[in-house]
Amino acid sequence: MTSSLPRPRRLRQTPAVRRLVRETRLHAAELVLPMFVKEDATEPTPISSMPGVVQHTLESLVVAAREAVELGVGGLMLFGIPSERDEVGSGGTDPDGILNVALRRLRDEFGDDTVLMADLCLDEFTSHGHCGVLDAEGKVDNDATLVRYADMAVAQARAGAHVVGPSGMMDGQVAACRTALDEAGFTDVVILAYTAKYASAAFGPFREAVESTLRGDRATYQQDPGNGVEAMRELALDLAEGADIVMVKPALPYLDVLAAVAAESDVPVAAYQVSGEMAMIEAAAGHNWIDRDRMVMESLTSIRRAGAQIILTYYATEVARWIARDRVPC
Repeated sequence: MTSSLPRPRRLRQTPAVRRLVRETRLHAAELVLPMFVKEDATEPTPISSMPGVVQHTLESLVVAAREAVELGVGGLMLFGIPSERDEVGSGGTDPDGILNVALRRLRDEFGDDTVLMADLCLDEFTSHGHCGVLDAEGKVDNDATLVRYADMAVAQARAGAHVVGPSGMMDGQVAACRTALDEAGFTDVVILAYTAKYASAAFGPFREAVESTLRGDRATYQQDPGNGVEAMRELALDLAEGADIVMVKPALPYLDVLAAVAAESDVPVAAYQVSGEMAMIEAAAGHNWIDRDRMVMESLTSIRRAGAQIILTYYATEVARWIARDRVPC
């Protein structure tokens, strides 16, 4: 073979050359850190299935948020864990409920220096653990749930959220939240639509994190893992209803869906590297089966390469620290 022929390996010879020609890079500003805050907690409580992640007190929440913000992490997504729950998830709309209290605390602390996001769903606040209001037969009532979501959107906006994320997969949830926000004068609050949220086995550790009371599953309202075209229908609906950002969740098992959504969406696209994705990395690394840090970067890079402009990940602060120190595992 003559040296005049193309040789792609020339561009892979050293770390410096590989960095120079790399097509996909991660930036801290594209990452969002999901955080859990527990009502009446007196100290941070580790989550056993998510090493390094805790249920925060209000005080530790501010400390961890400050570290993320100072490292350039783009946003914070907040989940609340109440001390009491009821059938309609009253804690989600209560101004003194833990999620709204925490939102006010972080908005007072950081103002507009970060993007403060709030999970807009009832599952953390209902005694039955479902994402909506139940009817007399014990089924999720879509339209009754929309009323609760609309109230929750306004409550979160009043508490200081820049972004609300309706995640319950109710039909019409984006339109209900947009209408309620606009009528209440919160026309600038962004809606992050959970456009393609699948009924995934990868949510297990999250349910530990929020102390879920769910029995059964959410297959009647979350998407079936075998369906891809359905995600595109959901995308069209969310865009028509006024979604400002659309999201695919989980990320890694649905990179094909993410790529398809990114190809069609005319608004920014997000993806959520969920608790189970993290737990798999940590479990394998704990057995020395994989290089943990490289796997973290490889998985996040694949999500970015598939088309996500925003990535929600529990590794956000750690990865931002690597980037800041120019010590990204590769």
